[in-house]
Amino acid sequence: MPTTGEKVRLSRLFSGGQNAVVVAIDHGLYFGPLPGMINLPQVLNALGGADAILVSPGMAVHCSSVFEQRGAPAMILRLNFASNYLSIWNYSHSHSVPMLSIAEAVAQGADVVLASLTLQNPDQKEDAKNVELLSRYINEKRTLGIPLIGEVFPTGGDDANPADLHEIVRIGCRVVAELGVDMVKTFYTGKNFEDVTASTPVPILALGAKKTPFEKDALRLAGSAVRAGARGVVFGRNVIQARQPERFLDALKEVVKTQADPDKVAAKFGLE
Repeated sequence: MPTTGEKVRLSRLFSGGQNAVVVAIDHGLYFGPLPGMINLPQVLNALGGADAILVSPGMAVHCSSVFEQRGAPAMILRLNFASNYLSIWNYSHSHSVPMLSIAEAVAQGADVVLASLTLQNPDQKEDAKNVELLSRYINEKRTLGIPLIGEVFPTGGDDANPADLHEIVRIGCRVVAELGVDMVKTFYTGKNFEDVTASTPVPILALGAKKTPFEKDALRLAGSAVRAGARGVVFGRNVIQARQPERFLDALKEVVKTQADPDKVAAKFGLE
């Protein structure tokens, strides 16, 4: 049973019962400075229409202005660091360590927090330690009344065989829900994604992953995910690296919140 604090904050994220559109700008934590994400405070000027923005702990202070206005996006802070996210260095393990506590995240202004869990590592003890860390966060978030997103992110990301990725995501989403997270962020796995949403008793947010070749491809991904039962999306590069990020964000919100046809929305907003 959610606490009052969790319930209130979740209701704000899914305002009016609509699906949520989250923009992720925490890529520098794992990739360093990427094109379009060099000056994050400047980037945020175009993202005020998002329901929430995911940031890393050290950037919250630099990006605080976007969160200081009435009706501003919710701030989501990432809590842990996991080595498997450093895909640029081809790490094969996922050693997860805390970057900050939920109390420290709240002190920085977080409305929602996020912690990742990677399973099926080469060492079973590694899995157990990762579960232990997530469980500690779950106990803490209940005390503080802050919703926690559990991120299911396999080692290697979406480069895995599609069937293998789907099975890891399907099992991982149920595991983190059983542990007690309030939402799940994970990969959209294609035509069988409804199996994932149907077997996960908390809202799922589909991530955008790599930059798609065309902007309408990203809208199609979002549309397919919500039709399969996702309660929203978490997009990073597909928003930030769009030709006109604010315009693309408006189009994305229309697809995710009203389930409008992605191709028609792309034509309406002049997206390729």
